[in-house]
Amino acid sequence: MDRREFLKTAGATALTTAALSSGLAAPAKAAEKIQWKMVTAWPKNLPGPGVAAQMLADRITALSGGRLEVKLYAAGELVPGPGVFDAVSQGTAELYHAVPSYWGSKSKGILLFCSQPFGLRADEQLGWMMHGGGQALYDEMYARFNLKPFLCGNSGAQWAGWFRKEINSVEDFKGLRFRTTGLASEMCAKLGMAVQAMSGRDMFQALQSGALDAGEFIGPWSDSSLGYYQVAKYYYWPGVGEPSSAEECAVNMKAFQALPADLQQTVAIACESLYNPVWTEYSTKHALALKQMVAEQGVQVRKLPDEVIVAMGNAAGQVIEDLRNDSDELVRRIVESYLTYRTSIAEYMLYADNGQMNARAADYRY
Repeated sequence: MDRREFLKTAGATALTTAALSSGLAAPAKAAEKIQWKMVTAWPKNLPGPGVAAQMLADRITALSGGRLEVKLYAAGELVPGPGVFDAVSQGTAELYHAVPSYWGSKSKGILLFCSQPFGLRADEQLGWMMHGGGQALYDEMYARFNLKPFLCGNSGAQWAGWFRKEINSVEDFKGLRFRTTGLASEMCAKLGMAVQAMSGRDMFQALQSGALDAGEFIGPWSDSSLGYYQVAKYYYWPGVGEPSSAEECAVNMKAFQALPADLQQTVAIACESLYNPVWTEYSTKHALALKQMVAEQGVQVRKLPDEVIVAMGNAAGQVIEDLRNDSDELVRRIVESYLTYRTSIAEYMLYADNGQMNARAADYRY
């Protein structure tokens, strides 16, 4: 080594030693960028869930300062929409965006984390998860499938659906070919409906061809974008089958555990921080879309007859009772936790939100 090279090396060593002795850290090596694939159950940018999925991918990337870059693949781009659960479980992709109501074939206990007929509203669903023991049970169930789950949004109250003919009695449900998902499908089956599962786009084609008599997807904002009003004019409420519908992000467990602790928190915070923005965007745009469909597309809004709602409630009670007797001990614990929270919050809401909504509906000048 010549004299000039020796002095350069010695000088650099001296500067580093001085920095450390004075409490200053030596320059850190740039953190390696991690790239993840997100697969979704939705067409790209579908109003509602497709938009929310892109928001989540962008938020994780932004909150991580670009250290964890998430690229979104819409349904069919990398794997089919119904295949995202298995794809992430097996490590084909690192995370997915979908709804728990699609995974009843894995375990019926999973369905309760999305929606329950005559069950929890969007805020109550999050309350159960965060303060009623729901998240621990959610984690325990998904760990069976090598997944770490998070709720990351909610559609709010869904609608009973689009019908080609009017519904006047419970008898009108007998043999009705109807698209729905989750526990709502079991409730409808108990009423004699021929329940079918399919994508939102396939539902349009089935209604158009006559293969379906009716079906529900989400609510006015998402439904209007898919054009259901073109093939079924009667739009029924209330959507007692899904008083809310939680959206989820599930991460491959090994990929999640391999992240540094701060990036694990980044993923968790990104999901949690989007729950209310997603829910309130749905509610706001549902209201605007409904008004437009009635005024411009001639949609006829109908309320389900009271006797029909009571019959649906009784059928829903049978569905929950079946789950209470499930052979899987974890499913039984999930049901009991949900029912305990539902009872407690329902008693309080008689005074709180129910009282406010009834007061707002009274006849006075405002």
